[in-house]
Amino acid sequence: MRMQTLNKKEINSVIKEMNEGFQSGSHKITLPPPSFVDMNAEIIEYVKNKSITVIFPVRTNQTNPMGFMQGGYIAAAFDNAFGPLSYLVAKKPVTTIDMNVQYIRGVANNQTVTVTASIEARGHTTIHMIGEMKTDKGKLLATATTNLLILKIPTGGQKDE
Repeated sequence: MRMQTLNKKEINSVIKEMNEGFQSGSHKITLPPPSFVDMNAEIIEYVKNKSITVIFPVRTNQTNPMGFMQGGYIAAAFDNAFGPLSYLVAKKPVTTIDMNVQYIRGVANNQTVTVTASIEARGHTTIHMIGEMKTDKGKLLATATTNLLILKIPTGGQKDE
């Protein structure tokens, strides 16, 4: 079976369609989220229902006292890859149950890092993913795992219970 990889234009079209779909009912959802935009993230690849690759520039305001990307920003980068992939796969809003990050080496300032998130398992109510953060030369910087809950949020004319 051939995997379908979408180009940037197709990815943006899917995100726009999802964003419009999440504007009905009492729960409005913004895609991409402000945190994704704030980190200057860019989706560079989406393999339908399998994985997503997002790049992030490491900026000075994201660094710790030693000049490396602060751990919370590393976790946010993973979250900003896991989130879009979960929405694309579930076609519904999701929320994080847990996320574990393993910091392997310091993430230097003034570089662009790549985070690839992949679906490991999907059930009716949960999704399990893994992720890797690498330098532009492919050196592994950090890994992460997450479990997400697929929400049952009514849309359109349905009322919340």
